[in-house]
Amino acid sequence: MTAFHHSFDRTVLREYDIRGIVGKTLQPEDAFAIGRCFGSLVSRAGGSKVAVGYDGRLSSPDLEPQLVAGLRACGLEVIRIGLVATPMLYFAAYHFGTDGAVMVTGSHNPPDYNGFKMMLGKKPFFGAQIQEIGRMAREGDVVPVSTEGSDRQVDVAEAYAARVLQDYDGGERKLKVVWDPGNGSGANITKVLAARLPGEHYVINGEVDGTFPNHHPDPTVAKNLEQLIAEVAREGADLGIAFDGDADRIGVVDNEGHILFGDQLLVVLARDVLKAKPGATVIADVKASQVLFDEVAKAGGQPLMWKTGHSLIKAKMAETGSPLAGEMSGHIFFADKWYGFDDAPYSAVRLLGIVARMGATLSQVRSGLPQVINTPELRFDCEEDRKFEVVREVKERLAAEGAKVQDVDGVRVLTPDGWWLLRASNTQAVLVARCEATSEAGLERLKQGLVQQLTASGLAAPDFSGENAGH
Repeated sequence: MTAFHHSFDRTVLREYDIRGIVGKTLQPEDAFAIGRCFGSLVSRAGGSKVAVGYDGRLSSPDLEPQLVAGLRACGLEVIRIGLVATPMLYFAAYHFGTDGAVMVTGSHNPPDYNGFKMMLGKKPFFGAQIQEIGRMAREGDVVPVSTEGSDRQVDVAEAYAARVLQDYDGGERKLKVVWDPGNGSGANITKVLAARLPGEHYVINGEVDGTFPNHHPDPTVAKNLEQLIAEVAREGADLGIAFDGDADRIGVVDNEGHILFGDQLLVVLARDVLKAKPGATVIADVKASQVLFDEVAKAGGQPLMWKTGHSLIKAKMAETGSPLAGEMSGHIFFADKWYGFDDAPYSAVRLLGIVARMGATLSQVRSGLPQVINTPELRFDCEEDRKFEVVREVKERLAAEGAKVQDVDGVRVLTPDGWWLLRASNTQAVLVARCEATSEAGLERLKQGLVQQLTASGLAAPDFSGENAGH
């Protein structure tokens, strides 16, 4: 066999996954190289079996066979589960007892993007491990192959649907639900679940279409939920559920068409899980509202603030034995009865069970939470080699002033008005900020505190225009 060497475009090896623009920064030969290097890691760890799935993007059917060829070139058995939601691939890794798993997906990125999410054993594969793939490819550091591996097609949808539905616990009340998988790879399984759950279910944008003709598949952006909100109103539904492009993130709207943000959703889920597991640790990322941490404590749980990033949260859950975690971005992780990975269809089914057992509507529960006002996530450009430096400078100045600071991930500054956060993005050359207060005047003071620190580090102030949404 000829010697193997490959170089990736420098932009594609990210913190949590490999991602690029197809035909520009990401080519089919990159998929082969990923299979060849990742497969070598699996093989060297004594593994022999890898599961592979792909999303509904137009380029995925071209990248998947190349990835499979790279894995087979390492002598591995490849279980190909076809076009699926990312959580179905994670499920397949447990169901078939594989030694690794790779999903070809561009997640919620624009249609011309694609990428790869990986698991080694049952653990997320990220950070330095992804950089290692680049080094192995450059140096041709791969296992020699005496025997070509094999691959087989397997349908995991039935096993996944049956296992998810096993945890529906809604009692007698029949709900009316609107689902919007956003023409993403979760569309097919959404229709299966909707057909089998009790109650009335309406699925919109239920065909897989990699051009995303109806709206961008990112449920954290309010305008992408407008169609779902309109449909909930038209049907008089109890709630609406949206997924991102590969269905590992969830968006929820209540019966009045108000969006439940990731942290508000986590409050609803945590109260339920803590009834069965009092005193358990519930994890959320640093962008989550103080309301969430307070409500978890009030419900008898141990709130834990952790770093943003699904791979980092999964690792922390495993370490602390936490039954539930979530991020503002809509990644929800159930280890209670489930496997601890981010799974939007599963989280939706658990939520439906809770809503069906509630004496109140979801909007009553949402409006019963302490009301705070906050900015959405503010993102502003900052050079890659400067972004962490700015956060460090801000932290040092605040320490000198005697400010109350949490520094789990960036700086989260607590004041009598509320809090503001500044952190460096792990995936882009940007700084991310957020402010939350109990009053408009308090929010203004927090913004000024943030701007003051940015200015002191020589950065322009973020644009706050028209962004205060109460939640």
